[in-house]
Amino acid sequence: MHHHEFLPPPQLRDAIKCFWHNRREARAQQPGFEVQPDGYAEIIFYFGELSKVHENGALQLLSSPLMMGLLNRPVNFHTENPLDIIGIRCYPWAVFDLLGLPSGKNEVQTFRHPIAGLQDILGAYIETGDIEGAMAELGRYFISAHQNIAAGSMLFKAGQAMRRANGTLPVSEVAAAAHATVRTLERNFKTSSGHTVKNVSALMRFEQVRNRLWHSPEVNLAGLAHELGYTDQSHLSREFKRFSGAPPAAFARAAKKERRMLPGYFVAFVQS
Repeated sequence: MHHHEFLPPPQLRDAIKCFWHNRREARAQQPGFEVQPDGYAEIIFYFGELSKVHENGALQLLSSPLMMGLLNRPVNFHTENPLDIIGIRCYPWAVFDLLGLPSGKNEVQTFRHPIAGLQDILGAYIETGDIEGAMAELGRYFISAHQNIAAGSMLFKAGQAMRRANGTLPVSEVAAAAHATVRTLERNFKTSSGHTVKNVSALMRFEQVRNRLWHSPEVNLAGLAHELGYTDQSHLSREFKRFSGAPPAAFARAAKKERRMLPGYFVAFVQS
């Protein structure tokens, strides 16, 4: 598995965290991989075959491009062939405005949109190994799409405050940072992202715990709970299990094992 992230052009950084490219080789890895929740929405282009695994084990072949909204639980995917993925990691309060779409909560969804015209263009870059060229193409497209977004809006001020605090700010403090009332912020935030400030903040905080456990499985959970503003270790554990489906200690043990065994089963898209 090869994973690389690319900063978007400066004028896009209020809406897009990064562009990324991920390549999974055939035979070198098991066919299944899991995507954990985090505080972002993703626009995904893939080249190869990719299926979503349902709870009953059935496979649903996905079309490209697709969108992964904010997840509240892990999602499993399946591929048996080489697979290239290009992703656009967006802030959830910006992604629907960026695309000019109504907000929604679906974890994985396909949609009719002019952005689908990039599929063949990006595929040509993939075929020649010109990943930098693909990223430049994305930059040009989204600079144009960014005109749909009001720069410096209340939502961006709220989102920036939430990101700086890693999701630990109470809603009232987020509203103050956005120079808005709690009621106005909540209404606009849910209209834009499909989620409440509280739910997105919880995902941001979960993301911090998940990343720390992946990179440092031996981290002290009580200390981490204090650092990230949880009431105590039990609170951290409950929230972590709610989003990941496993207690943090079990996730840490699995992370430690998988980091030794890679390539192999990979908990996909765990970012730094």
